[in-house]
Amino acid sequence: MRNLPLPARSSLLPALLAVAGLLCPLDVARAAPQAAPATPAKAALEQPGWKLAPPKEQFEVEKVVDGDTVHILRAGKLEKLRLNCVDTEEKLATNSNDPTKPSTVFGEDCAQWAAKFFADLAEPGQKPKVGLLFANGMEERDVYGRLLCHLILPDGRNFNLLLVELGKSPYFNKYGNDLVCHQAFVDAQARARKAQKGIWDPKTNVPTTEGAPSARRPYERLLPWWDARATAIDGYRAAVKKDAAHVAAADMPHELERVLETSAKGEDVEIFGTIQRIFREDDGSVTVLFRTGDKLPAFRAKFAREHVGSFEKLKLDQRDDEEFVQNYLWVRGRVVKGPRGFDMSCDDASKWRVAGPEPIEPAAAKR
Repeated sequence: MRNLPLPARSSLLPALLAVAGLLCPLDVARAAPQAAPATPAKAALEQPGWKLAPPKEQFEVEKVVDGDTVHILRAGKLEKLRLNCVDTEEKLATNSNDPTKPSTVFGEDCAQWAAKFFADLAEPGQKPKVGLLFANGMEERDVYGRLLCHLILPDGRNFNLLLVELGKSPYFNKYGNDLVCHQAFVDAQARARKAQKGIWDPKTNVPTTEGAPSARRPYERLLPWWDARATAIDGYRAAVKKDAAHVAAADMPHELERVLETSAKGEDVEIFGTIQRIFREDDGSVTVLFRTGDKLPAFRAKFAREHVGSFEKLKLDQRDDEEFVQNYLWVRGRVVKGPRGFDMSCDDASKWRVAGPEPIEPAAAKR
């Protein structure tokens, strides 16, 4: 994504934003603009399901990339943040052709709105400041190295939740239901949809003249898919909590190390994850590479040539990061340390199972 620099807090800001607005065609319907007052009334501060608490430690905002990605200065270093459980639409400049996340006019609007929102937080002559909140108090990063977090505003509001309340973003639970305030997100999205705010406005991103940008994100299909994945992840969370010695996620090396010890005792363990790629080796065997973070040791499930028939029965290639199907799987067996991570030999299709429900078809989805 192209970085959107944080606007200077000056009298030129409205003019600059007006010029930026010209980048988006005027003949495309937009959601009604929602201002970000610097000192909202007390009633406006309330967020149902969220307890307002100003952050004890605050960090300067250095750059606003878009609605869900912000850069801050922390411990003297630039830290890139990816906000948990939100996923704003792509800006026009990204030229995204991904049908599940295309570049949209509303994505451009949201990026500009976010830049102004944070600029308005700043005290005269200073940069805006925010606090960070991590699920279970643990810092985690995405595959791009960005710090995953909730961003807490100086007045105690949860900015992630605010994006959903305003219809700037859906509740993005593709990678699991939020561990901080799941129900608050669910309720906020329901209210935003009922009020047809932002992305839920039927007129948003709908062109009024031929040739204008017309991409729209297919939320009617995305939300059931994300919910199905979140249900699978809930199952994993419950399983590892109940029996951590026998359960591990493929993208959690410390959990794989733990079940490695269990396997060494001659006991089967279960691995949870999604497929990154399937390799048909020159010797006739098949290797199923599970998804993990960049530069982390990976987990591989291997079918020897004589057991490839079992692999074919599973039809795993239909779940190889495909959209709108359940992607998460469980595989049972014994883990050993391999030359490039962790390996498991597979000889029986019955040791594999889909980890959660399939997404409900849009026509049947009750939302």
